[in-house]
Amino acid sequence: MTHILRPATATDEPAVRTCAELAYARYVPLMGRKPAPMVADFAAQIAADVVRVAMDGDRLLGFIVFYEDAGAMLLENVAVHPDAAGRGIGKALIGLCEDTARHAGLPAVRLYTNIKMADNLGIYPRLGYVETDRRIEDGFHRVYFEKPLSLARD
Repeated sequence: MTHILRPATATDEPAVRTCAELAYARYVPLMGRKPAPMVADFAAQIAADVVRVAMDGDRLLGFIVFYEDAGAMLLENVAVHPDAAGRGIGKALIGLCEDTARHAGLPAVRLYTNIKMADNLGIYPRLGYVETDRRIEDGFHRVYFEKPLSLARD
């Protein structure tokens, strides 16, 4: 499958929002409320140039939100449209985040996920992320991960 990774534009916002809704919907019953990525202000994030999308023609396959924070890259959100799951889109988006961090000379990528998102708790360690903390914030039980970066692509 060929796909293009590019910065999101204002016209991508409805597709980004729909992708987040569909990708995270299965967690609502587990958490008892919408996870934070479902209620993000995507228009503001796109305007701040912190959203990248994976596209197949004019179809959005997934997106990622990341930006520099406290001397590292914070991977705030990554979501893949359920129809595109299992095709390496998420891994490609995370790789883009890591490469951007390396290019900026940042030493690590940090992220957090909800403890109820069991798939993520298995995926991130396989991608080289190490759990660094667990805490409750805004009523969410979050698990924090960090991946130290080398200058070469891992």
